[in-house]
Amino acid sequence: MSGNHQKYADFIWSVADLLRGDYRQSEYGKVILPFTVLRRIDCVLEPTKKAVLAEAEKLKVGSLPPRLVEIKLRNASGASFYNTSPLDLGKVSADSGNVLKNLQAYIGGFSPGAVEVLDKYRFDEQITRLDEAGLLYLVLSKFAAIDLHPSVVDNHQMGYVFEELIRKFSEISNETAGEHFTPREVIQLMVNLLMSPDDQDVMTPGIVRTVYDPACGTGGILSAAEEYIKGYNAKATVKVFGQELNPESWAICRSDMMLKGQDPSKIAFGNSFTQDGHPDGRFDYLMANPPFGVEWKKVQTQIEDERDNLGWAGRFGAGTPRINDGSFLFLQHMISKMKPVEQGGSRIAIVFNGSPLFTGAAGSGESEIRRWILENDWLEAIVALPDQLFYNTGISTYFWILSNRKAAALKDRVILLDARVSWAKMRKSLGDKRKLIPEDQITELTAIYKNALAIAADPEHEHHAKVKVFPRHAFGYQRITVERPLRQRFEVTDLTTEAVGETKAVAKFAQRDALLAALGSLVGTACGTKLEFAGKLDAALAEHGLSKLPAPVEKAVWTEVAVSDPEGQLQTDRKNNPLADTDLRDNENVPLTSMNSTPAEREAEIEEYMRGEVLPHVPDAWVDHSKTKLGFEIPFTRHFYVYSPPRPLEEIDAELKGLEAEIQKLLGEVTK
Repeated sequence: MSGNHQKYADFIWSVADLLRGDYRQSEYGKVILPFTVLRRIDCVLEPTKKAVLAEAEKLKVGSLPPRLVEIKLRNASGASFYNTSPLDLGKVSADSGNVLKNLQAYIGGFSPGAVEVLDKYRFDEQITRLDEAGLLYLVLSKFAAIDLHPSVVDNHQMGYVFEELIRKFSEISNETAGEHFTPREVIQLMVNLLMSPDDQDVMTPGIVRTVYDPACGTGGILSAAEEYIKGYNAKATVKVFGQELNPESWAICRSDMMLKGQDPSKIAFGNSFTQDGHPDGRFDYLMANPPFGVEWKKVQTQIEDERDNLGWAGRFGAGTPRINDGSFLFLQHMISKMKPVEQGGSRIAIVFNGSPLFTGAAGSGESEIRRWILENDWLEAIVALPDQLFYNTGISTYFWILSNRKAAALKDRVILLDARVSWAKMRKSLGDKRKLIPEDQITELTAIYKNALAIAADPEHEHHAKVKVFPRHAFGYQRITVERPLRQRFEVTDLTTEAVGETKAVAKFAQRDALLAALGSLVGTACGTKLEFAGKLDAALAEHGLSKLPAPVEKAVWTEVAVSDPEGQLQTDRKNNPLADTDLRDNENVPLTSMNSTPAEREAEIEEYMRGEVLPHVPDAWVDHSKTKLGFEIPFTRHFYVYSPPRPLEEIDAELKGLEAEIQKLLGEVTK
């Protein structure tokens, strides 16, 4: 920010001196931000104030519908908002005895969109509180005195002023900063990586680009994206769209758009999943930093209804993640808003924690979502970021970058970029944020990303260790179930008899006592075959007045007398196929060799894997192909793991002896 912008921000910030004592530091923004917005739009509307009042007077006698009235008043104001009150902030502050009443009347004259923004700030509540504290006139006078006319502070400068205030209030409110504010350098890197492949396209004269954030918070990502595109082409038209659930964050974002000359109506309020503010929107760039690990139970019914009833025609046809982490829901929502390839396609960047990389076994919702993304060849890259970058969490985070118009060289490939060591320590921690990514590192990472394929292919390159490129099938696997035959012997012990008596089926059996007595007579009996034991069991039952047992009771007996034994009798079904021993059942992950292989080819790959990896150790094993599932995960850290050998034992021993000697010396000094 230039010194001029900083001057305005510092002046507005000085209002905090008036609030100290009556307001907590974390509450300053609730007063200063809406007053800044109010003063700015007051200045913007001043040149057309008379024209708007005249038009409003004419419209009073007409019978036009409200929508047409609003259009005419907007046209008269020359902006996306207007005010039909004869008052302005100068007139309100001139009457010190009626400040609250006049200010409320002035605010009531604004157009619906502007009033909605102030309502979300709970502005009426704040000015009432200021009035009761005897501060309203003082605060209002401060703002009425600052010149924020567009001729003095243009939209671009005003955006910087407002962003600086947002940043300050976010930093002093550490407990909520992470919910509403993404660190500026994180946004800059994300925008760079997403848009840098399109640098030449952005230079096209008269180009129009749309940007969308479904969890836009205070609008930092949208502002940075606009700034990036304008930096390459000042004459480009950038239209930003967003949606935010938190009322205060929405009000801040919408205010920022108003102050910058963007269309504030494009910032929708509500839940993107259940109240999509842009249902028909398709965008060039989509970016988001959604909340990490937030459960979606409140909207579970609506989301699952869409999944089950609309299927692939909706957003969640691929499946849904577990209820305690809705991260993938945001990505699925964004994918639904990509432009078709024939219309130019889209690019997506989203911030995730590590969970979406690997959470969920084969066949789970998360695995199926990863499968859907990779099968469509949308995943372009995953970038691992340093930990401790965000205000309310110190966990590791990742950028996922997707596109349905990947460069030809990246078709069927995925870039993994390790940026975990690209950071500098902050001079002062802000909540959990102890690290930042310096400007030079952002520039370096952007260059690495643009040249990732060449760097990955060159073992001598200085950044080769940071970049790996994989075919997309490298993240797929077949989860197979390996069975081994059931071998049993049959015996009766005191514990066996007791266990049979405790089963639910036998407990209800009218002849329970006779059955247990029959089994008791067989204690110590051991047979190698089922047929041999069946003969002895039938004889014992007959001696105790029992013939054929009910099926549930018979099953309970055989379950308890059968004992797994590697040397025992092989058990088979009616077709003489070996039965599987559930205690010996195992699962293996067989790497996928192609995204396009047929079921028969995949089954052949499994059998080849069995011959090479399993059968040499357990020759009687087989695969139950009916249980095979296709799974996908991205084990990022495994691919960048570097083995560090343990220290030599001699070195450790010498260190221990040194510590021992030091302890003995200290003990000797204590006992003197």
